[in-house]
Amino acid sequence: MSGNIQLLSDTLAAAKAEGRSALIAYLPAGFPTVDGGIAAVKAVFEGGADVVEIGLPHSDPVLDGPVIQTADDIALKGGVKIADVMRTVREAHGATGKPVLVMTYWNPIDRYGVERFTAELAEAGGAGCILPDLPVQESALWREHAEKHGLATVFVVAPSSKDARLAEITAAGSGFVYAASLMGVTGTRESVGAQAQDLVRRTKATTELPVCVGLGVSNATQAAEVAGFADGVIVGSAFVKRMLDAPDEAAGLDAVRALAGDLAKGVRGTA
Repeated sequence: MSGNIQLLSDTLAAAKAEGRSALIAYLPAGFPTVDGGIAAVKAVFEGGADVVEIGLPHSDPVLDGPVIQTADDIALKGGVKIADVMRTVREAHGATGKPVLVMTYWNPIDRYGVERFTAELAEAGGAGCILPDLPVQESALWREHAEKHGLATVFVVAPSSKDARLAEITAAGSGFVYAASLMGVTGTRESVGAQAQDLVRRTKATTELPVCVGLGVSNATQAAEVAGFADGVIVGSAFVKRMLDAPDEAAGLDAVRALAGDLAKGVRGTA
């Protein structure tokens, strides 16, 4: 492995060596502004996140719930571009030395150009990409360029995925596997529970890659629950909601830093 995919793998392995799950945070680029978004990523790292996913705002975010859609709308109205996403990755990784991925739908990459996107992401210090809507069977071009530039390709598995399909998806992926804890869109949930645990068990039967669970985790108690069976706990909407609800940017940064601290205690079982 080369590039920052190694940093990602090492970070997840280090958390495992400490006997805990990794905390993975999600924040969209350009929200509330490009500079504000960069500050937010730094704040969640300061709070205790191990890895951050930067969302590439999209006008038709089919897998995102209302909280992330609202943030995406703000970013898009602010004129966020792929160059701003790359800048967010560069500055957040450069300031912290920690792994930063991009989460994006396929269409913006396809329009931008796969070679150009992967080269720029690697140059910015990105660890890889999470591609929730790219079918594995259509991913060869992406994976060829991602591998060339030392980038992880993280695919998403869902409770509806049959075992044979899980094996096909995990064989094609790298970095980690993103296990969507339940069917539906992103957002906080009252419970994350049994469906996610079963999906992690079935996914782990097909791969040595770490399996990280997202969709629905919003507090330390839930983080601790998921940390009991997953290699990583992914939190997005709860961070975005803290930023949306804050009276100003400074308060928003304090709020996401504090939430990261609570969640970090949750994944360590010290909440």
